[in-house]
Amino acid sequence: MLNEQELKQQVWHSRRGMLELDQLLEPFSRDQLPLLDASRQQVYVRLLQYQDPDLLAWFMGHTKAPDPQLRDMVALIKRYV
Repeated sequence: MLNEQELKQQVWHSRRGMLELDQLLEPFSRDQLPLLDASRQQVYVRLLQYQDPDLLAWFMGHTKAPDPQLRDMVALIKRYV
């Protein structure tokens, strides 16, 4: 599990500079990330390592994330928002 400091860092990293991504990722990271189990938290951390154009394409449905865990995380975030 991410500790409090690590959770704050992930909220900060969720600020992407693209309004569309900010509206998806910031609320999710602030409200839902602390509630996820450790393995899902790590998937979220991995998701944030991708570039903004990739993330936007996944969230908009233009392309799919490269692995099932990332695809599940994208779907989870979209359901939340």
